[in-house]
Amino acid sequence: MSEQRLRPWRILSSDYRIQTKFLRLRADRVELPSGVVVEDYFVRESRGFCVVFALTPDENVLLVRQYKHGIGEIVTEIPAGMIDADETPETCALRELAEETGFTGSAPEFVRTFLADPTNATVRFHLFIVRDAVRTCEPVFDVTEDIEVDLAPIGEVRAMALDGRIAGGSQVAAVLVALAHIGRL
Repeated sequence: MSEQRLRPWRILSSDYRIQTKFLRLRADRVELPSGVVVEDYFVRESRGFCVVFALTPDENVLLVRQYKHGIGEIVTEIPAGMIDADETPETCALRELAEETGFTGSAPEFVRTFLADPTNATVRFHLFIVRDAVRTCEPVFDVTEDIEVDLAPIGEVRAMALDGRIAGGSQVAAVLVALAHIGRL
């Protein structure tokens, strides 16, 4: 399959419809390679986020449970959070791990970057592994966070990603790729 015939769309104009701390949404007027012009093609912009697969010295994985307003449910995940302005993904990973769980550990080990939703968003997320994670401080939650921290064995976390107890697409991908990276898939 050749990709030589594929061409990017041409942005004719952009208009930001929403610019808040929680959402930046732009409406593009685009011209497709066929010449068709599409009005109001919406794109969500973001600096991205980090996901942290944190392992304790006895090889348990840190999990967080919290309410997610978009879906209106309490979900189980591995720690994650948005990258702040002027923050590197590595710094974000360590900050989010400490803020959400009170745990710190080894230097974050970068695994890979994913595209979260390339159809309608600029969001990329970065997966890190932090080993030897231990509780060293009190969690510091954002105003929208109320988090319960739990630990689970590696095998149980794998099962959770496969059976839907960990259900967010980015979370499932992060867990399975992290497990493959450490040779425990």
